[in-house]
Amino acid sequence: MRIDIKGSGFPVSTALMNHVERRLRFALTRRCDRIVRVAVLVGDSNGPRGGTDKFCRIQILLKRAPEVLIEDTGAELYAVIDRVADRAGRNVAKRIDRLKENVRSKRPKPLRSPAGDASDLSND
Repeated sequence: MRIDIKGSGFPVSTALMNHVERRLRFALTRRCDRIVRVAVLVGDSNGPRGGTDKFCRIQILLKRAPEVLIEDTGAELYAVIDRVADRAGRNVAKRIDRLKENVRSKRPKPLRSPAGDASDLSND
């Protein structure tokens, strides 16, 4: 699983990069065999003015499945990253499980007739 981390409006520190990577690896470990790439964009939309404007956007590309896009904003960037990573883990698991259910439901079921059907046809 490849994780690309970029900052919008500020350089990404090593501590921030390590936090993002650690949280994503923890949240996505169970399904990492189906994940091709994870792109993370963190930023501050208002710049130096402050406020609840820090954002984290995660795009996850999956094998043979639609991509997952998660975004959140808040005052604390590390808290926003934690929330987005948790949501990403749940959404990826849900999407992959849904695909498995669809594959199972598309398999043709063997045709079986009840025991009494053959005798009922001969009486007509």
